[in-house]
Amino acid sequence: MPALRRVLLALAAIALIGVVGALVYGRSFDRGTASLKAASNGRLDLFASVVEGRVRRLEPVPATIQLNPVVVRLLQDPGVAQARPASDYLTRLNAHLGSEAVFVLDVRGTVLASSNARLPDDSRLGEDVAFRPYYLEALAGRATRHFAIGTGGRPGYFVSHPIYDGSRVMGVAVIKIGLAALEQTWGMLGAPALVADANQVVILSSQAPWRYTTMVPLTPDRRVDLHLTRIYGALHLPQFPLRVPLSVDEERQEAKGFISAGDIARQPDPGLPPSPAGYLVLGRSLDGMDWRVLIFTSLASVHQQALLDGVGGAVAAAFLLLLLLYGSQRRRIERQKIVAKQLLEKINAELELEVGRRTQELTDTNAQLRREVAEREQTEKTLRSAQDELVHAGKMAVLGQLAASITHELTQPLGAIRTLSGNAAEFLRRGNAGQAQENLSIMSRLVEQMARIIEPLKSFSRKSVASPEPTDPGRVVEQALFLFQLRLRQDKVSIDNRCPPGRWTVWCDANRLEQVLINLFGNALDAMRESPERRLTIDAAPDTDWLVVHVQDSGKGLSETDLAHLFQPFYTTKASGAGLGLGLVICQDIAAEFGGSLQARNAAGGGAVFSLTIPLWHPAAPAPTPPSP
Repeated sequence: MPALRRVLLALAAIALIGVVGALVYGRSFDRGTASLKAASNGRLDLFASVVEGRVRRLEPVPATIQLNPVVVRLLQDPGVAQARPASDYLTRLNAHLGSEAVFVLDVRGTVLASSNARLPDDSRLGEDVAFRPYYLEALAGRATRHFAIGTGGRPGYFVSHPIYDGSRVMGVAVIKIGLAALEQTWGMLGAPALVADANQVVILSSQAPWRYTTMVPLTPDRRVDLHLTRIYGALHLPQFPLRVPLSVDEERQEAKGFISAGDIARQPDPGLPPSPAGYLVLGRSLDGMDWRVLIFTSLASVHQQALLDGVGGAVAAAFLLLLLLYGSQRRRIERQKIVAKQLLEKINAELELEVGRRTQELTDTNAQLRREVAEREQTEKTLRSAQDELVHAGKMAVLGQLAASITHELTQPLGAIRTLSGNAAEFLRRGNAGQAQENLSIMSRLVEQMARIIEPLKSFSRKSVASPEPTDPGRVVEQALFLFQLRLRQDKVSIDNRCPPGRWTVWCDANRLEQVLINLFGNALDAMRESPERRLTIDAAPDTDWLVVHVQDSGKGLSETDLAHLFQPFYTTKASGAGLGLGLVICQDIAAEFGGSLQARNAAGGGAVFSLTIPLWHPAAPAPTPPSP
């Protein structure tokens, strides 16, 4: 009977140790999965921003092609005489933008002019592309964008826009954006990933077997539609090699799923390496593109760590049981001293062995913690580099929006130089050197004027890290307003600038301060677009060791929802496709780098007010140091 009791107690102890180990394993696995999901979501957000920035930056181009008179003349009078200058213009535009092709179609879907007139692509002159969805949508008066494989076999992102003659559609402008650059961005995800379009077809992937497979079964009718529009050329679209069950959060545009190790093992060519714990699948929808990014993150490391934690939990439970056994033995010492002495020596030996094992585990854990600290420091450096890239991308977006203003400011002096140079040559031919010298002097002044226009743009577009220095905020305000001169005149906006140059000196990076002000000015102009009275007020006032710059517009102001979410990433008050919702987030980060802040509120008399706080610079005091991020 005592032997049976001991066996039952031993079995109960083993069962208890197993239960504790299983519970610790489950909790560690859940915690590791949550941490892995957070890290993967961060990489997904960054990757989605890069894809949207590289692909969508050229979407407004087709709407501007109809502004060129040679394109309008070609559509009004098709012919070789009009096609050549139009193709030359599109060739220059394509080379400047870095796109794959820019071409113009007539109302029958025939290519009349192309940047790639001599290349085997969708843009060959005389080619009929009336079957393409981008042509059909634009002919109906709707701008459209979608993925497709060109007739030359190269995939791309096509954006089209109708060209109007009054209220009549007279043609279609199309730009094809190449996707080759996106293949270089898979490394930032650090795991197998894919991009699927609106048809749930994989168009981009880090895994070659996944490309041009369908995530959902295609009905016969849908396959016929895809065959007629030739979106994927003549490719056969097989089923995706893995079944990916996803739960989709429509509000946050996120998807989550799990692929077990058994599902991977059952497929002959799954495109994924084996993982004993399967894969965590996370997805993110790309804003305005009907594309979805999916990343497949292996849970092997989480499983391994959970096993280690489970073993540690089981060892701890065993250790506690040993302590209980030790107490039982101490009670028996009173009755059997000799036996108790032998048992005590045995238990002490076991304890020493257990302490040694635990000490080694603690040493290994400390080494692991040091490695994790090093990895987190490297991640922090990577995030800082990505932030600098986002700041520079914001600058390039602003320069693209101001291209019309820059072109207008340079057109007049260029025209004057052309006229004066012709006159100077004629005066020299006639021997009138004095008049020719006067024309050359005027040309020199015009060149200096153009240099003054270009110099702020060169300084603003320079890619650099934040480098605070004594800065004149009034001078930066003037430079930022200078870039909006044409738009201010066109929109009839009155300026009330109460921040003159030379009055204050602040401690910040002048280039990044200019970017913040340009973003605030541009948002203010957008907010006043429908207002009967358009007035932009820039005011500044010192507050102890700070200078507070207020930018106020006369628009309709901000709603309570806008004020609550204004500085959240990807939240925007503009129309769909007009912004990513990152401008104010970047501006707030720049202000924080200076040690200041950026806040928004509604003005008492109407409109919105953005208040930018910047530290003042005192020559006698040491330079202020921004707080650590």
